[in-house]
Amino acid sequence: MKKYLLIVVSLLFLPFFLVGCGEKQQLSNYKIDVVFDDENKEISCEQEVEYVNNSSNVLDEVCFFLYANAFMEGQNPVPNTYLNKAYPNGESFGEIEIYNVMVENQIATFEISEEQSILTVNLDCDIFPGEVVNIKLDYVVVLANINHRLGYGENSINFGNFFPIACVYEDGVGFVKNQFSSSGDPFYSEASNFDVNITFPNTFVLASTGVVETFEQQGLSNAHCKANNVRDFCFVLSQRFEKTVGKAGDVDVIYYFYDDENSEAHLKTAVDAVLTFEKLFGKYPYQNLSVVKTNFCFGGMEYPNLVMISDSISENEVINYVIVHEIAHQWWYGMVGNNEFEDSWVDEGLTEFSTALFFENNTSYGMNYDQIMTNATENYKNFVEIYSKILGDVDESMDRNLTEFNTEPEYVNCIYTKGMLLFDHLRKSMTDQKFFKCLRDYFNRYKFLNSSSQALIDSFCKSSHTNLEGCFASWINGEVVFQ
Repeated sequence: MKKYLLIVVSLLFLPFFLVGCGEKQQLSNYKIDVVFDDENKEISCEQEVEYVNNSSNVLDEVCFFLYANAFMEGQNPVPNTYLNKAYPNGESFGEIEIYNVMVENQIATFEISEEQSILTVNLDCDIFPGEVVNIKLDYVVVLANINHRLGYGENSINFGNFFPIACVYEDGVGFVKNQFSSSGDPFYSEASNFDVNITFPNTFVLASTGVVETFEQQGLSNAHCKANNVRDFCFVLSQRFEKTVGKAGDVDVIYYFYDDENSEAHLKTAVDAVLTFEKLFGKYPYQNLSVVKTNFCFGGMEYPNLVMISDSISENEVINYVIVHEIAHQWWYGMVGNNEFEDSWVDEGLTEFSTALFFENNTSYGMNYDQIMTNATENYKNFVEIYSKILGDVDESMDRNLTEFNTEPEYVNCIYTKGMLLFDHLRKSMTDQKFFKCLRDYFNRYKFLNSSSQALIDSFCKSSHTNLEGCFASWINGEVVFQ
C-alpha cells in the first residue's frame, strides 16, 4: 500500500454474503464506537466483533493484529531515509492499550505477543465451522506525532489501521500472524461489514471509509459510518479540509484538500481513474470514494473507499500519478485482497501496471505507456548494475516477505517496477483481447475474497488457456535478464 515517490519520479523521467470463485462465506461484523480526545491526541474505543468461523476447523481462540503498536518505542515504522519527513518534531511514539476483553458477555483471558503485534483472545467454548462468536474489546490508542498512516501531523490526523482486526485464518496454516515491517504494508484481512460511530470536536472535518451521516451537538460532531464488504476501515480528521465533489457514473468522488490551487483538476483525475478502471477491470461497487490530501511521509496510501495523498508532493504530474495509483488499489487490494506481507508484488505490481494503463487510456495527461515501460526497464537495469557493483550481487526474486528485502531500493524495484514489467511482458505475449480477459476474469473470481501469487497464476492460465507457469516463475524467481 505504501507508495514511494522514488518510483514515480523515476518513471516520469451483497450485505452478508459474498460469492466469488465458487465460494460463499458469511461476513464478520465490526461495530466500533470511537471518541477522539484532541488535547491528549488519543482515541477511546469500544469494539464489538461478530466473528464468523469461515474455516473448516474448530477454533478455541481468535487472533487479532495490533497494527497500532507498530508505532511503539523500539519499533521501526519507517525506513531510515524517511525519518525526517516522518518525524517533523523529533521521534514520537504511540500504542494501543487493551484493557478489557469479553467473549459472549463474559470476561475473557487474552495474551499479547512478545512483539506486541498479535492479540490472542481465548474462547470458553469452541466455535465450529460456520458458527459466530461475539467478542468485545475496550482499548485506548495513543497517537504518535508522525506523518504516517496512524498519527498526527501539522495539518491532519490519520487513523489508518487503528483498531484490532482479525487475522486471516488459513486451513492448514492457522491464523496468519504477519510481522511489523518498515517497508511495504504487512496487511492481510478478510472482507467484513463495519458500523462505526466517531465523536470528535466540531472544528474538525471528517473523511472516512463508508457512507457517513454526521450530527452536531454541544461543540461535538458524531459521525455514523457504515461500510459493507470492505476489508478495512480508515478515517482522517483535519481542521483545514475543504472539499469538492464529482461523479464517476453513480459513484460520488470526494476530494478533501487544503493548499491546492488545482483541486478541481485533481478531482477530475480521481473521477477519470474510477471510470477507466471500471471499464478495464470491473465495476466499483461502493457508493463513494474519498481522495484525501494529508500529512504522509510517503506518496500515498490506500484504504477501502479512501485514499491518502501526501501533502508534501508539489509537482502536478506526480500528484496525478499517485492519485491514479492509489485508486487502482481499490481493485487490487481493496476488492481483490492478498497477503501483502508475503505476496506484495501481487497487488503492488498489478496496481503499478494499472496506473500505466490509465495513462494509455487518458492521453490528455501527457504520459505515454510505452515510455513509462521503457523508463521502468532502464531504471531497473540501472538499479541492478549499481547495486551489483556495491554489493557484489543483487537478489532479484519477487517471492519474498517484506522483511527479506535487503534495502528499500531493492524492495521498490523488485515489487513495483519489476512487478509492472511482468504484466507488460504478459500483455505482449498474447493478444490484448485475451490479456484483458485474464485481468477481468481474475477480478471477478476473487473480488471480495483473498487471492495469492499462485491463485493469480492459475487464474491467468485458465483464462488464457495457456500454461504460463514457467513465464511467471522466471520473473518471480529472478531468472529474467534485462538486455
